[in-house]
Amino acid sequence: MIYSYYEQLERITVTVTKEMAAKLRAAVESGEYATTSEIVREALRDWEEYQRRQEEKLNWLRAEIKKGEKGPFLDGEEVMSKLIEKYKKLAEKERKKAA
Repeated sequence: MIYSYYEQLERITVTVTKEMAAKLRAAVESGEYATTSEIVREALRDWEEYQRRQEEKLNWLRAEIKKGEKGPFLDGEEVMSKLIEKYKKLAEKERKKAA
């Protein structure tokens, strides 16, 4: 069965601040939107897109965590010691160049 656009709509009540209501009315009065419902539908579409992107980011992070869990475990102290030694050597080379 094919439903018309209007048969797919459901009316709900939303409470907003007076400032938000004024902005909604101003957008309609300026001709930017035909109705406040149009504004709310656009906002919901934007929110759905935001939610979709957040889900994609979360899935990417989960995949990256799984990759990391499969890799070798490195002791934090050992890594820091190696980094400190590496940068000490680089600093020494720079001092010798400057001298």
